[in-house]
Amino acid sequence: MSKPLFDQQAMIDQFAQASAKGTEQLRKAVHDATLQALQGRELSLKNIRGVVGQVTQAANVGAAQSGAAAQMETMLDTAVAGMDDALLKAVEANRMALERLVEQGVSLRETQLKKALTDLEKMEDTMLAAVKKAAAGAGEPLAGPWAQVLEKFNVSGTRTGAKATGTVEDMATQMQSAMRETRAASIKAAQTLAESYTALVSGVLIGMSDALRQGGSAAKAPARKK
Repeated sequence: MSKPLFDQQAMIDQFAQASAKGTEQLRKAVHDATLQALQGRELSLKNIRGVVGQVTQAANVGAAQSGAAAQMETMLDTAVAGMDDALLKAVEANRMALERLVEQGVSLRETQLKKALTDLEKMEDTMLAAVKKAAAGAGEPLAGPWAQVLEKFNVSGTRTGAKATGTVEDMATQMQSAMRETRAASIKAAQTLAESYTALVSGVLIGMSDALRQGGSAAKAPARKK
């Protein structure tokens, strides 16, 4: 994904203003840029990796150009938090899509659903791996600040990771419930079919008995005439 997926320069400019206006505006700028890049694209791990990589590279340039060495760690930490906020929306989008699949009776055994849950579980690792890769190419003087920021997220994790884990657990519960309801409906249908089958057999048996009686009567009549 070499083509820019968002306005990189506008985001870079936010780093220059961060020291004067605080970090909240920077966080929002990173969040908006990440979300803009993700929107309108297939929400695959590959695309998430590419978007996070581009946003992190822009954060590298912005932090380096800010000239505020003492604030670099805070800026980079804010940039990762902004990406984390954006990926929370991606998790929510996955949750809504999965709920629709479950409502439509899609089974946990189906490949598409299993892949979606697996990708959700990998979203945090994908995000952090992309950040680390882009951070590794930042060089000095960003190496030290990046090491501190990444250590923090390695220990505490991301909001995306926590949300994704909770979503996977919730969906597993919903799917089990849906499967139980489906199984109950299947059992009821089987009982109804069994009852119908019994009635059908009774009807056939009655028909056979009538045919036998009619056949017997027909056989006796000629005998009497004779």
